[in-house]
Amino acid sequence: MFRAVLSDVDLLKDSLAAVGEIIDEGVFKLGKDGISLIAADRAMVAVADFKILATAFEEYKIDEEKNIGLNIANLLSILKRAKAKDKLILELKDSKLELTLQNSSKRRFVLPLLDITQEEIPPIDQLEFTTKAEIKSDILKAGIDDAEVVADSVVFEAKPNKFAMRAEGDISSAELELEKGNEALLEIKAKDETRARYPLDYLKKMAKAAKVADSVVLEWGQDYPMKLSFKVLDKLNLSFILAPRVQEE
Repeated sequence: MFRAVLSDVDLLKDSLAAVGEIIDEGVFKLGKDGISLIAADRAMVAVADFKILATAFEEYKIDEEKNIGLNIANLLSILKRAKAKDKLILELKDSKLELTLQNSSKRRFVLPLLDITQEEIPPIDQLEFTTKAEIKSDILKAGIDDAEVVADSVVFEAKPNKFAMRAEGDISSAELELEKGNEALLEIKAKDETRARYPLDYLKKMAKAAKVADSVVLEWGQDYPMKLSFKVLDKLNLSFILAPRVQEE
């Protein structure tokens, strides 16, 4: 038996919207402490690590852990039908997931469970980052949008007292800098200067998670994968791992 009632439907919708930008379908784990998903995109450039905690729900009941395969686009299309003040009721019935949007009326949807083979995920828990910066989510989004005007990739740069994003095209350039002490730079940890380049098309998709969290924690290293973490206390943990784009000299 599985039943969960969620009052903040936007939390689930907006976080899964970012995940759905890079992953079509996935195996969700229904666990005692929440609902989670870890999956890589088809190109193995990015990994999404999603978890909505049991404490985010008004009601959360589960007898035993279970894995269910779902098409994320189909799930999102239902969540987008939610109106203000709707409650979402999730129930597992046989080989289907039943979703009810309840307010003054009850609207019921049914999604089939898919038989999805779980692909091998890169060992993301073994990554060791040398640099960390926490910035306001809207600043990250602005930096990505600015960089996209001139290039298709952006360099993240950190020094002990500064965070920067830089992009260069054939004749144009864009940069965003935050000095230590700036209210938009909540934390910076860098022993030495660290630089790494990442593809903007993926970053733009991941930055859609800015809707759910006011700040984002960025962790990376010299020409090393980046981890972007969006968290809502006691409700949601959402992170992405993105491979660097290493340019030939």
